[in-house]
Amino acid sequence: MSAATDLIKKMPAAFDADAASGTDCTIQFNISTPMYVVIANGSCETHEGNAAAADVTITMEDDDFVALMSGELNGMTAFMTGKLSVDGDLMLAQRMTTIFDAGKLA
Repeated sequence: MSAATDLIKKMPAAFDADAASGTDCTIQFNISTPMYVVIANGSCETHEGNAAAADVTITMEDDDFVALMSGELNGMTAFMTGKLSVDGDLMLAQRMTTIFDAGKLA
């Protein structure tokens, strides 16, 4: 199990239901072990594998993903330098920093 998968599994504990109010979506993470997060009705669940239909797909190396979610790597910098690939709803990807409390993912 990688640090990136551990981090995704912590996402429900770091989820801010108020910040995600009205958001129902699926976020696919293509890391060494693909995982996805489903946000619906004010709750957040993580799953291993590939989602049937994701609203946004984020593709990164595990180390870069951990750095991004911890705030060590700027999302725009990662995107511009090719460390981060986003397919789908770019606005949703940008909102992830408000939906999840990075301090609770450490």
